[in-house]
Amino acid sequence: MKHLIIGAGAAGISAARTILKEKTDDTVVVVSEDREVYSRCMLHRFISGERDAKSLNFVNDGLLDNKRFQWIEGKTVTRLDGASKTVYAGDEKVASGDTVLIATGSNSVTPPIGELRTAKNAFGLRHLSDARSIADTAKKAENIAVIGAGLVGLDAAYALQELGKKTTIVEMAESALALNLDARAAAAYQKLFEQKGAVFHLGRKVVNTRGDGAGSITALELDNGTVIPCDMVVMAVGVRPAIGFLTESGVKVERAVVVDDHLATNVPGIYAAGDAAGLSGIWPNAVKQGEIAGENMCGVGYVYDDKFAVKNTVNFFGLVSLSVGALNPQEGDLVLIKEDRLNYRKLILRDSVPAGVILQGDIAGAGFWQHLIKNKIRIDNRGKPVWKITYADFFGMENNGEYKWVV
Repeated sequence: MKHLIIGAGAAGISAARTILKEKTDDTVVVVSEDREVYSRCMLHRFISGERDAKSLNFVNDGLLDNKRFQWIEGKTVTRLDGASKTVYAGDEKVASGDTVLIATGSNSVTPPIGELRTAKNAFGLRHLSDARSIADTAKKAENIAVIGAGLVGLDAAYALQELGKKTTIVEMAESALALNLDARAAAAYQKLFEQKGAVFHLGRKVVNTRGDGAGSITALELDNGTVIPCDMVVMAVGVRPAIGFLTESGVKVERAVVVDDHLATNVPGIYAAGDAAGLSGIWPNAVKQGEIAGENMCGVGYVYDDKFAVKNTVNFFGLVSLSVGALNPQEGDLVLIKEDRLNYRKLILRDSVPAGVILQGDIAGAGFWQHLIKNKIRIDNRGKPVWKITYADFFGMENNGEYKWVV
């Protein structure tokens, strides 16, 4: 069989590797707009000059040299014929397969504000081409505005500060990293960025831009009247699944490609994974989704059930944080906090079951809390303080001496 994968990101490459291992007689064809394989998690390192394009390549196991693997690079897929499982770039028939995986990831969202969509010095940060443009333009820029204080926005700001640039960060939410951490944990990062010279405008919106009349933005206007002069703008306000080519494919699309628990679409033989499927797009999850999709393209029938909670890791200036599940409590939740000068721990209990945890500083035990949150295990019946509970409190012993999990 021949398997067609659209996209050379984490999910697509993971699926390719899985298929070639599972079926030693099958072949894989990957079609991608990108001409290089790279880790999106490391794009800010490229901007700062800490890494080059070659060192962003996360494939080091010989996959690209496998004789049963074909990579058709530099092709922008514009149409998928779901019936024949064929992809096209304009009028050009590019490739087809017996099965198809849609793993095209997502693209940056550009707000329809002022000249943000047309200015030659305004960029998103999602692809290596974006990072190249940012790095090149930053050579001639001193004051740089970053719209969005999520993880991508702070990645960009961090890289630009490493280059000695003055960065101003605008965020609609009342705190940075609002989708990753609570306000208390995020404030620790804001302080570190400010110590390096960054300026934050939180709870503010960009409402217009000012330009030089030659296609470049020279300032941003905020909703409170503040004007931020800038030589360059980086936009990190969100992403949208890159699935525009599916319009006439027969594949069901809502906000993203609709998949079942096997990552299969409504069209037999066609699967989706990663951002294209609207599932948690962080790197480990995308890799896992690619593995599951790859197995199922080979007829295995695995279920992807790792959709229980959002998991985030953050690391700036040597301060590490990890969050799993809910970041902020609902009415009726119990919140337990433990902190000292170097560490912050927050646990949200919902009916005595962990619903979310934030660990900052010392993140030991993260896997334990993730297990409890995923499996909705009560912890109020262990007879000890919550922060003292360990895996050992959930095991008993059979008569034959074997350990067993006791809920």
